[in-house]
Amino acid sequence: MPMSLTDIKEKLDSHIGESLVVVAQAGRKKVTRRRGVLTKTYRAVFVVDLDQDQNNFERVSYSYTDLLTKNIELEFNEM
Repeated sequence: MPMSLTDIKEKLDSHIGESLVVVAQAGRKKVTRRRGVLTKTYRAVFVVDLDQDQNNFERVSYSYTDLLTKNIELEFNEM
Protein backbone atom coordinates (compact mmCIF):
# COMPACT_ATOMS: atom_id res chain seq x y z
CA MET A 1 0.00 0.00 0.00
CA PRO A 2 1.43 3.40 -0.93
CA MET A 3 2.39 5.44 2.10
CA SER A 4 2.35 8.99 0.72
CA LEU A 5 -0.17 11.10 -1.15
CA THR A 6 2.25 11.43 -4.08
CA ASP A 7 2.55 7.63 -4.35
CA ILE A 8 -1.23 7.27 -4.31
CA LYS A 9 -1.66 9.87 -7.07
CA GLU A 10 1.02 8.24 -9.24
CA LYS A 11 -0.61 4.84 -8.82
CA LEU A 12 -4.04 6.23 -9.76
CA ASP A 13 -2.54 8.02 -12.79
CA SER A 14 -1.71 4.61 -14.23
CA HIS A 15 -5.37 3.51 -13.88
CA ILE A 16 -7.08 6.45 -15.63
CA GLY A 17 -9.86 5.21 -17.90
CA GLU A 18 -10.32 1.91 -16.05
CA SER A 19 -13.53 0.65 -14.47
CA LEU A 20 -13.63 0.43 -10.70
CA VAL A 21 -15.83 0.06 -7.66
CA VAL A 22 -15.60 2.64 -4.88
CA VAL A 23 -16.36 1.17 -1.45
CA ALA A 24 -17.08 3.99 1.00
CA GLN A 25 -18.02 4.09 4.65
CA ALA A 26 -21.52 5.61 4.82
CA GLY A 27 -21.93 5.66 8.55
CA ARG A 28 -22.13 3.23 11.36
CA LYS A 29 -21.79 -0.27 9.93
CA LYS A 30 -22.97 0.94 6.51
CA VAL A 31 -20.99 0.67 3.32
CA THR A 32 -21.84 2.02 -0.14
CA ARG A 33 -20.53 0.52 -3.36
CA ARG A 34 -20.50 2.63 -6.52
CA ARG A 35 -19.38 1.51 -9.98
CA GLY A 36 -17.69 3.94 -12.32
CA VAL A 37 -14.63 4.91 -14.33
CA LEU A 38 -11.61 6.80 -13.02
CA THR A 39 -11.50 9.84 -15.31
CA LYS A 40 -9.13 12.47 -13.91
CA THR A 41 -6.57 13.03 -11.20
CA TYR A 42 -5.73 16.45 -9.86
CA ARG A 43 -3.24 17.67 -7.27
CA ALA A 44 -5.46 16.90 -4.28
CA VAL A 45 -8.47 14.93 -5.62
CA PHE A 46 -9.48 12.36 -8.23
CA VAL A 47 -12.74 12.13 -10.17
CA VAL A 48 -14.88 9.05 -10.84
CA ASP A 49 -17.66 9.15 -13.45
CA LEU A 50 -20.40 6.93 -12.05
CA ASP A 51 -22.60 4.35 -13.77
CA GLN A 52 -25.87 6.16 -14.46
CA ASP A 53 -27.98 2.99 -14.11
CA GLN A 54 -27.09 2.67 -10.42
CA ASN A 55 -26.57 6.26 -9.24
CA ASN A 56 -28.51 9.51 -9.14
CA PHE A 57 -25.54 11.73 -9.97
CA GLU A 58 -22.94 11.72 -12.73
CA ARG A 59 -19.60 12.00 -10.96
CA VAL A 60 -18.00 12.08 -7.57
CA SER A 61 -14.60 13.24 -6.34
CA TYR A 62 -12.50 11.97 -3.48
CA SER A 63 -9.27 13.16 -1.94
CA TYR A 64 -6.15 11.04 -1.76
CA THR A 65 -6.33 11.28 2.02
CA ASP A 66 -9.59 9.29 1.86
CA LEU A 67 -7.54 6.38 0.50
CA LEU A 68 -4.67 6.94 2.90
CA THR A 69 -6.98 6.93 5.94
CA LYS A 70 -9.02 4.03 4.50
CA ASN A 71 -12.31 5.94 4.46
CA ILE A 72 -12.72 4.54 0.95
CA GLU A 73 -11.28 1.61 -0.97
CA LEU A 74 -10.94 1.19 -4.72
CA GLU A 75 -11.42 -2.13 -6.46
CA PHE A 76 -10.25 -2.08 -10.08
CA ASN A 77 -11.82 -4.60 -12.44
CA GLU A 78 -9.28 -7.18 -13.53
CA MET A 79 -9.58 -8.22 -17.17
